[in-house]
Amino acid sequence: MEPTGATLSRTFRALGDPTRRTVVRRLADGPATVGVLAAEHAMSLPAFTKHVAVLVDAGLVTRRRVGRTVECALRPAALAEAHAWLGDMRSFWTASLDRLEALLDDERQDDR
Repeated sequence: MEPTGATLSRTFRALGDPTRRTVVRRLADGPATVGVLAAEHAMSLPAFTKHVAVLVDAGLVTRRRVGRTVECALRPAALAEAHAWLGDMRSFWTASLDRLEALLDDERQDDR
């Protein structure tokens, strides 16, 4: 089994590109062919296919051949680790900011 840090890094690297984030958002509405997805972007099909490959390698998207087309689908479970990590970070920063606010309140009280 792959270390979770590597999976998380691949996920964020894949989502670091606006084209790939747009593809993930589009696939959240349901599967689509590579051709349909590519038509929404001003780039060549080979360039767009590379973006899809990054999403597939990160485990965020699946690809399957359907006749003469290639259909892509989102793997929502693949985003679970990133979601959990972001939740942990939100908790950390919320607690940190709450402590800072309490400290500043204490200092304001001392100044009175």
